Amino acid sequence: MLCSLFGLPASTYYEQEQRKDRIDVERIHLRATVAALFNASNQSAGSRTVVFQLALMGLMVGRYKVSRLMEEAGLASKQPGRHNYKAAGAAHPMVENHLQREFNVQTPNQVWCGDITYVWVGKQWAYLAVVIDLYARRVIGWATSQSPDSALTIKALNMAYNLRGQPKGVMFHSDQGCQYSSLAYQQQLWRKRMVQSMSRRGNCWDNAPMERVFRSFKSEWMPKQGYRDLYEATRDIGRYLMSYYNRQRPHSYNAGLPPELAEKRLNKLSGIS
Repeated sequence: MLCSLFGLPASTYYEQEQRKDRIDVERIHLRATVAALFNASNQSAGSRTVVFQLALMGLMVGRYKVSRLMEEAGLASKQPGRHNYKAAGAAHPMVENHLQREFNVQTPNQVWCGDITYVWVGKQWAYLAVVIDLYARRVIGWATSQSPDSALTIKALNMAYNLRGQPKGVMFHSDQGCQYSSLAYQQQLWRKRMVQSMSRRGNCWDNAPMERVFRSFKSEWMPKQGYRDLYEATRDIGRYLMSYYNRQRPHSYNAGLPPELAEKRLNKLSGIS
Protein backbone atom coordinates (compact mmCIF):
# COMPACT_ATOMS: atom_id res chain seq x y z
CA MET A 1 0.00 0.00 0.00
CA LEU A 2 2.80 2.43 0.89
CA CYS A 3 4.74 1.55 -2.28
CA SER A 4 1.63 2.24 -4.33
CA LEU A 5 1.09 5.53 -2.49
CA PHE A 6 4.60 6.77 -3.36
CA GLY A 7 4.62 5.31 -6.84
CA LEU A 8 7.27 2.65 -6.09
CA PRO A 9 7.28 -0.98 -7.25
CA ALA A 10 6.50 -3.50 -4.51
CA SER A 11 9.85 -5.20 -5.24
CA THR A 12 11.56 -2.21 -3.61
CA TYR A 13 10.11 -3.18 -0.24
CA TYR A 14 11.13 -6.83 -0.57
CA GLU A 15 14.65 -5.85 -1.69
CA GLN A 16 15.05 -3.71 1.42
CA GLU A 17 13.87 -6.56 3.64
CA GLN A 18 16.30 -8.99 2.04
CA ARG A 19 19.22 -6.61 2.60
CA LYS A 20 18.77 -6.93 6.35
CA ASP A 21 19.87 -10.57 6.17
CA ARG A 22 22.90 -9.94 3.95
CA ILE A 23 26.39 -9.40 5.38
CA ASP A 24 27.94 -6.28 3.86
CA VAL A 25 31.61 -7.29 3.90
CA GLU A 26 32.78 -4.02 2.36
CA ARG A 27 30.97 -1.97 5.01
CA ILE A 28 32.40 -4.12 7.79
CA HIS A 29 35.94 -3.60 6.50
CA LEU A 30 35.37 0.13 6.15
CA ARG A 31 33.95 0.37 9.66
CA ALA A 32 37.00 -1.50 10.98
CA THR A 33 39.28 0.99 9.17
CA VAL A 34 37.37 3.92 10.66
CA ALA A 35 37.67 2.37 14.12
CA ALA A 36 41.42 1.84 13.65
CA LEU A 37 41.92 5.49 12.65
CA PHE A 38 39.80 6.61 15.58
CA ASN A 39 41.80 4.52 18.05
CA ALA A 40 45.10 5.73 16.55
CA SER A 41 43.99 9.28 17.38
CA ASN A 42 43.56 8.29 21.05
CA GLN A 43 39.77 8.40 20.58
CA SER A 44 39.85 12.07 19.55
CA ALA A 45 39.18 12.10 15.80
CA GLY A 46 35.79 13.31 14.60
CA SER A 47 34.12 12.44 11.31
CA ARG A 48 35.81 15.32 9.47
CA THR A 49 39.26 14.15 10.57
CA VAL A 50 38.52 10.54 9.63
CA VAL A 51 37.30 11.63 6.17
CA PHE A 52 40.65 13.36 5.55
CA GLN A 53 42.60 10.34 6.79
CA LEU A 54 40.61 7.95 4.61
CA ALA A 55 41.28 10.19 1.60
CA LEU A 56 45.03 9.94 2.27
CA MET A 57 44.58 6.16 2.10
CA GLY A 58 42.81 6.49 -1.26
CA LEU A 59 39.32 5.86 0.17
CA MET A 60 36.87 8.57 -0.84
CA VAL A 61 34.04 8.38 1.71
CA GLY A 62 31.54 11.12 2.54
CA ARG A 63 31.30 12.65 6.00
CA TYR A 64 27.71 11.47 6.47
CA LYS A 65 28.67 7.84 5.86
CA VAL A 66 31.67 8.13 8.20
CA SER A 67 29.39 9.56 10.88
CA ARG A 68 27.03 6.63 10.48
CA LEU A 69 29.90 4.13 10.65
CA MET A 70 31.22 5.78 13.81
CA GLU A 71 27.74 5.70 15.32
CA GLU A 72 27.38 2.02 14.47
CA ALA A 73 30.73 1.29 16.15
CA GLY A 74 29.89 3.41 19.21
CA LEU A 75 32.72 5.89 18.56
CA ALA A 76 32.39 9.45 19.93
CA SER A 77 35.21 11.99 19.57
CA LYS A 78 36.47 14.34 22.25
CA GLN A 79 35.55 17.89 21.41
CA PRO A 80 37.20 20.87 23.13
CA GLY A 81 35.03 23.49 24.76
CA ARG A 82 35.01 27.18 24.03
CA HIS A 83 38.02 29.09 25.32
CA ASN A 84 37.82 32.66 26.61
CA TYR A 85 40.91 34.70 25.77
CA LYS A 86 42.15 37.70 27.68
CA ALA A 87 42.12 41.18 26.21
CA ALA A 88 45.27 42.42 24.49
CA GLY A 89 47.96 44.16 26.50
CA ALA A 90 51.00 46.27 25.72
CA ALA A 91 53.91 45.31 23.49
CA HIS A 92 57.24 44.34 25.03
CA PRO A 93 59.37 47.47 25.70
CA MET A 94 62.49 45.94 24.13
CA VAL A 95 61.23 43.41 21.58
CA GLU A 96 58.83 44.36 18.79
CA ASN A 97 55.95 42.25 17.51
CA HIS A 98 57.50 41.79 14.06
CA LEU A 99 55.13 38.99 13.12
CA GLN A 100 51.92 41.03 13.50
CA ARG A 101 49.78 37.92 13.02
CA GLU A 102 51.15 37.29 9.52
CA PHE A 103 50.90 33.54 10.02
CA ASN A 104 50.92 32.57 6.33
CA VAL A 105 54.56 32.25 5.31
CA GLN A 106 55.98 31.23 1.95
CA THR A 107 59.15 29.30 2.81
CA PRO A 108 60.31 26.87 5.50
CA ASN A 109 62.43 28.31 8.31
CA GLN A 110 61.03 31.77 7.71
CA VAL A 111 59.08 32.03 10.99
CA TRP A 112 59.14 29.76 14.01
CA CYS A 113 56.81 30.07 16.99
CA GLY A 114 57.35 28.84 20.53
CA ASP A 115 55.40 28.59 23.76
CA ILE A 116 55.15 26.75 27.08
CA THR A 117 52.26 24.90 28.69
CA TYR A 118 51.82 22.86 31.85
CA VAL A 119 51.09 19.14 32.25
CA TRP A 120 49.98 17.33 35.42
CA VAL A 121 52.55 14.68 36.34
CA GLY A 122 52.22 12.55 39.47
CA LYS A 123 51.40 15.07 42.18
CA GLN A 124 52.83 18.21 40.60
CA TRP A 125 52.99 20.25 37.42
CA ALA A 126 55.57 19.61 34.72
CA TYR A 127 56.15 21.87 31.73
CA LEU A 128 56.24 21.42 27.97
CA ALA A 129 57.97 23.77 25.52
CA VAL A 130 57.25 23.43 21.79
CA VAL A 131 58.58 25.07 18.62
CA ILE A 132 56.69 24.93 15.30
CA ASP A 133 57.51 26.14 11.80
CA LEU A 134 54.63 28.25 10.49
CA TYR A 135 55.28 27.09 6.92
CA ALA A 136 53.17 23.93 7.39
CA ARG A 137 52.54 24.13 11.15
CA ARG A 138 55.04 21.31 11.73
CA VAL A 139 56.43 20.65 15.22
CA ILE A 140 60.21 20.87 14.93
CA GLY A 141 61.31 21.10 18.56
CA TRP A 142 60.02 20.25 22.03
CA ALA A 143 61.19 19.54 25.56
CA THR A 144 59.75 18.68 28.97
CA SER A 145 60.98 19.63 32.43
CA GLN A 146 59.86 19.99 36.03
CA SER A 147 61.02 23.63 35.93
CA PRO A 148 59.54 26.29 33.61
CA ASP A 149 62.87 28.03 33.09
CA SER A 150 65.01 29.23 30.18
CA ALA A 151 66.83 25.89 30.07
CA LEU A 152 63.56 24.26 28.98
CA THR A 153 62.87 26.68 26.13
CA ILE A 154 66.53 26.64 25.04
CA LYS A 155 66.43 22.83 24.83
CA ALA A 156 63.36 22.97 22.55
CA LEU A 157 64.99 25.71 20.45
CA ASN A 158 68.23 23.73 20.06
CA MET A 159 66.30 20.66 18.93
CA ALA A 160 64.51 22.71 16.27
CA TYR A 161 67.73 24.42 15.19
CA ASN A 162 69.58 21.14 14.67
CA LEU A 163 66.62 19.29 13.15
CA ARG A 164 66.20 22.01 10.51
CA GLY A 165 69.87 22.12 9.55
CA GLN A 166 70.89 25.21 11.57
CA PRO A 167 69.22 27.84 9.34
CA LYS A 168 70.04 31.55 9.51
CA GLY A 169 67.71 34.54 9.47
CA VAL A 170 64.73 32.82 11.12
CA MET A 171 62.18 35.00 12.91
CA PHE A 172 61.34 33.47 16.28
CA HIS A 173 58.01 34.55 17.76
CA SER A 174 56.74 33.89 21.30
CA ASP A 175 54.83 35.51 24.13
CA GLN A 176 56.44 37.76 26.73
CA GLY A 177 57.20 34.97 29.19
CA CYS A 178 60.35 35.39 31.24
CA GLN A 179 61.77 32.24 29.64
CA TYR A 180 61.83 34.00 26.26
CA SER A 181 62.76 37.49 27.45
CA SER A 182 65.68 36.26 29.57
CA LEU A 183 69.23 37.22 28.66
CA ALA A 184 70.18 33.54 28.26
CA TYR A 185 67.47 32.96 25.66
CA GLN A 186 68.16 36.17 23.78
CA GLN A 187 71.82 35.24 23.59
CA GLN A 188 70.85 31.89 22.05
CA LEU A 189 68.81 33.66 19.37
CA TRP A 190 71.66 36.10 18.69
CA ARG A 191 74.19 33.27 18.31
CA LYS A 192 71.85 31.51 15.88
CA ARG A 193 71.32 34.76 13.92
CA MET A 194 67.59 34.79 14.58
CA VAL A 195 65.26 37.78 14.83
CA GLN A 196 63.15 37.84 17.98
CA SER A 197 59.47 38.82 17.93
CA MET A 198 57.02 38.92 20.85
CA SER A 199 53.24 39.04 21.21
CA ARG A 200 51.47 41.79 23.08
CA ARG A 201 51.05 41.01 26.74
CA GLY A 202 48.18 38.61 27.44
CA ASN A 203 47.16 38.34 23.78
CA CYS A 204 46.93 34.67 22.82
CA TRP A 205 45.74 35.54 19.31
CA ASP A 206 49.18 37.00 18.53
CA ASN A 207 50.53 33.45 18.81
CA ALA A 208 47.39 31.56 17.76
CA PRO A 209 49.10 28.68 15.87
CA MET A 210 50.96 27.69 19.05
CA GLU A 211 47.78 27.89 21.10
CA ARG A 212 46.17 25.57 18.56
CA VAL A 213 48.87 22.93 19.07
CA PHE A 214 48.46 22.94 22.85
CA ARG A 215 44.68 22.97 22.68
CA SER A 216 44.69 19.99 20.33
CA PHE A 217 47.09 18.06 22.56
CA LYS A 218 45.14 18.68 25.77
CA SER A 219 41.67 18.09 24.33
CA GLU A 220 42.51 15.17 22.04
CA TRP A 221 45.38 13.27 23.57
CA MET A 222 46.50 14.10 27.11
CA PRO A 223 44.89 11.86 29.79
CA LYS A 224 42.37 13.76 31.89
CA GLN A 225 44.03 12.52 35.08
CA GLY A 226 47.50 13.47 33.81
CA TYR A 227 50.56 11.24 33.75
CA ARG A 228 52.11 9.03 36.44
CA ASP A 229 55.61 10.46 36.04
CA LEU A 230 57.73 12.67 33.80
CA TYR A 231 59.12 9.69 31.89
CA GLU A 232 55.63 8.54 30.88
CA ALA A 233 54.63 12.10 29.98
CA THR A 234 57.73 12.69 27.86
CA ARG A 235 57.31 9.44 25.95
CA ASP A 236 53.59 10.01 25.26
CA ILE A 237 54.02 13.68 24.33
CA GLY A 238 56.80 12.80 21.90
CA ARG A 239 54.58 10.19 20.27
CA TYR A 240 51.79 12.74 19.84
CA LEU A 241 53.88 15.64 18.54
CA MET A 242 56.39 13.92 16.28
CA SER A 243 54.32 10.96 15.12
CA TYR A 244 50.58 11.56 15.31
CA TYR A 245 50.43 15.37 15.02
CA ASN A 246 53.17 15.74 12.38
CA ARG A 247 52.51 12.60 10.32
CA GLN A 248 48.88 11.51 10.75
CA ARG A 249 46.60 14.22 12.10
CA PRO A 250 44.89 16.26 9.34
CA HIS A 251 45.44 20.00 9.74
CA SER A 252 42.87 22.49 8.46
CA TYR A 253 45.60 24.97 7.49
CA ASN A 254 47.06 22.35 5.14
CA ALA A 255 43.70 21.51 3.52
CA GLY A 256 43.51 18.31 5.54
CA LEU A 257 47.10 17.14 5.12
CA PRO A 258 49.32 16.37 8.13
CA PRO A 259 52.11 18.97 8.57
CA GLU A 260 54.97 16.70 7.49
CA LEU A 261 53.26 15.57 4.29
CA ALA A 262 52.07 19.11 3.54
CA GLU A 263 55.60 20.45 3.93
CA LYS A 264 57.00 17.86 1.51
CA ARG A 265 54.35 18.67 -1.09
CA LEU A 266 54.85 22.41 -0.72
CA ASN A 267 58.60 22.00 -1.06
CA LYS A 268 58.15 19.90 -4.19
CA LEU A 269 55.80 22.44 -5.78
CA SER A 270 58.19 25.28 -4.91
CA GLY A 271 61.30 23.41 -6.03
CA ILE A 272 62.79 23.47 -2.52
CA SER A 273 65.12 20.56 -1.82
